[in-house]
Amino acid sequence: MIEILETIDALVWGPAMIALLLGSHLFFTFKTGFIQRKLPRAIKLSLSSDPEGKGDISHFGALATALAATIGTGSIVGVATAILVGGPGAVFWMWITGVFGIATKYAEVYAAVKYRVRDHNGAMLGGAMYIWERAFRRNDQGARDPGPDGRTPWWAKFGAVAFAAFAAVAAIGTGSAVQASAMSGIITSNADVPAWIVGIVIVVLVSAVIFGGVQTISKVCEKLVPFMAVAYAAGCIVILVLNGSLLGEALGLILECAFTPKAAFGGAVGSGLMMALQFGCARGLFSNESGLGSAPIVASAA
Repeated sequence: MIEILETIDALVWGPAMIALLLGSHLFFTFKTGFIQRKLPRAIKLSLSSDPEGKGDISHFGALATALAATIGTGSIVGVATAILVGGPGAVFWMWITGVFGIATKYAEVYAAVKYRVRDHNGAMLGGAMYIWERAFRRNDQGARDPGPDGRTPWWAKFGAVAFAAFAAVAAIGTGSAVQASAMSGIITSNADVPAWIVGIVIVVLVSAVIFGGVQTISKVCEKLVPFMAVAYAAGCIVILVLNGSLLGEALGLILECAFTPKAAFGGAVGSGLMMALQFGCARGLFSNESGLGSAPIVASAA
């Protein structure tokens, strides 16, 4: 089973996917006129409120909900596994996907908000599946028409269904299983508590939140995420200070392994240039979700 998963992973994260992901980041960066330069304004808008805005949750609620999935497991376990398998050079490519991925995240969130809809209860619904279904809708003459009377081509409907199906699978794998495994592993290794008890507690706590809908989820995230972010940033600063004498050497090793096939860790498996690029991009996507399509689902409710 492990060999099958490794084969699928190598196929999915081959040169084609890397070129598509990084290519999208660069395309949207130039297309938006380097939207990264407006990051301070984006942060300001995320922390403010718009009394005339239409949505189910606040700007900050959407931001906190999106960050809840990236701060922690994605930024710690993702980086650690990238270095273990891809070598120090993978960190550089994670930086690249983080910086240029801002443009991709902006584009997918913008489209999700533009093509979002309301359900019969008045709740906002959005995401790539609605973009597929509405953005390519055409009228009887074949001209592009996002209006309510247009027809959606079969390939657009297929794209919507495919994304929804893959998103459901990803939510279980990268969105739940990894985090639950990390928590249970830490607790069981430091306390005499069976893993099944930890699992039950996680299920009960998570169920109490998600069954309340997106508004309950955003309210809980608004309370927890700021604490998570401060604790995470403070932990990073402490580690950097304690290892300050090694920062220069570490930075040089990261840059060297990012552009040369030099092996790290005495010839560790996959520490060459291609593996650094592959796992840097893959774990970067796991960490920042730019291009994954999950964050726009939450943002569309803002």
